[in-house]
Parts: sequence; structure tokens; C-alpha cells
Amino acid sequence: MVDMWFTSDWHLFHENIIKWHGRPFDNAQHMNEVLITLHNERVKPQDHVYNLGDVTMLRGSGAHRVEPLLQRFNGHKRLVLGNHDHCPVEWYRRFFEKIKAVNVLDQIIFTHIPIHPQSLGRFKANVHGHFHSNPSPLSMHRIDPTTQQERVVPYVNVCVEVTDYRPISLEEVKQRIRLAIAT
Repeated sequence: MVDMWFTSDWHLFHENIIKWHGRPFDNAQHMNEVLITLHNERVKPQDHVYNLGDVTMLRGSGAHRVEPLLQRFNGHKRLVLGNHDHCPVEWYRRFFEKIKAVNVLDQIIFTHIPIHPQSLGRFKANVHGHFHSNPSPLSMHRIDPTTQQERVVPYVNVCVEVTDYRPISLEEVKQRIRLAIAT
């Protein structure tokens, strides 16, 4: 069986992200190793995993440091580009099978940065990264044009800081959407 997983904002080799967002790691090398271990505990080689951006802040000649790490993450990796994914797309293609600006699955839009509420139209939710440990934007309340009933369209953050530094499954994503709608 192939499972689908979601994660965001690894920031591999980024020392400052540890102090800026209270990540519980001694240094970037420790963080990198824990992220790989926790990822591989859940994601099997045959699984599909979407990273919603900000793989690393390194670029140019420094990006080669990330290459051995990216090869160690299990799964068929897909990338939704983040604002800190500065390497050329050709570089990312060596590690990610698909590279996108956004992804839509089961009427859920997956982005790095949350999209504007007016753009949520037909979507059930916006699953995003970028916010780290900060709260997502408030849910959007919309009137369904077909039923004329109000519906809630939530934002769901999947940054590693709010997923215990592990990817979460599609079912866990949908559960977070249901909880956001219920509150």
C-alpha cells in the first residue's frame, strides 16, 4: 500500500531557525539528522511525500551540502516551492519527482504561503507551510452558491514545528481540516 504524506519547512542546515522558532535541537546538524530519522519512521520508500517548501536556505555552491541529506529521505518526493527555495528547478529535480507552485488534491489546495481568502472559492481547505509555529490565518466563512449555506474553509499548517517534526498522512491532514471546521 502506498501512503501519502505532507510536511513543510525543513530549513536544512539553517542554524537560526532553531532559535527563531524554538526548535529543540542542539544545532543544525542535529536538526537535520532528527528530521531524516522522524521522516523515515513514517514514510516508506514506496510512499509519496509532499514537502510544501523551504527545504533549505542554502543556495549556489552551498547547496551541495544538502544533496546527501535529500537522498536519505524516504519516499517519492514532491515539492511545492517555498519562498526560500532559491536553487534552480533543475537542481530540485534531482531529488523531487514533481515540482509545483501549488498542488490540488481532493479539493484541498496545498501551498507554501497561505493563499488569499478570496482565492479559496471551490476549495475545502488550504494546507500550507511558511508560518512555522505561528497560527494559521482564521478560517474563511463562505456562502456556498449551490446550497446557499454557510461553509467554513480552514487553513491548516503542516510546518514541522506543529507536526512534531514528522510528516503527517493525508488522513491526518483531513482530520485537522475537520477539527478546524468544527471549531
